[in-house]
Amino acid sequence: MNKKRVMFIASTGGHLKELLQLEPMFSNYQYCLITEKTKSNLYLKDIYHDKVHFLIYGTKHHIISYPFKLLCNCFISLYYYFQYRPDYIITTGVHTAGPMCCLGKIFGSKIIYIETFANMVTKTSTGKLLYPISDQFIVQWESMKELYPNAVYGGWIF
Repeated sequence: MNKKRVMFIASTGGHLKELLQLEPMFSNYQYCLITEKTKSNLYLKDIYHDKVHFLIYGTKHHIISYPFKLLCNCFISLYYYFQYRPDYIITTGVHTAGPMCCLGKIFGSKIIYIETFANMVTKTSTGKLLYPISDQFIVQWESMKELYPNAVYGGWIF
């Protein structure tokens, strides 16, 4: 049986912690995991070996270096996208996921976005960007359906 190719991608920190809650389903797919490279998540190589890959860490709060890092991550994302050619991209966000999901949409991948548990009354920047292009947009709070009317309420990921 030919397993679907799924790319799981999230920024480091809470977004990655949320995405890793989906780990029990990883083995159902031909998968890869992509996040930002930080000292706090290098341990992922010990667990996922060649299935984990890293982007450059940088947040929008790094005013000077962020545009350069974002541009670099766009090219790195392009490389990973064509290396894996995922059927699906599943993400909990944030900035590292945006470029990958946009590339995926352009090249035919299905996008599944899970809005963060941390927001129960406001939209995230990534949510605003990816809501229109997501094939399935999942919220973890019923109240978020008011902001994203076409979203699916999936309940808490934790």
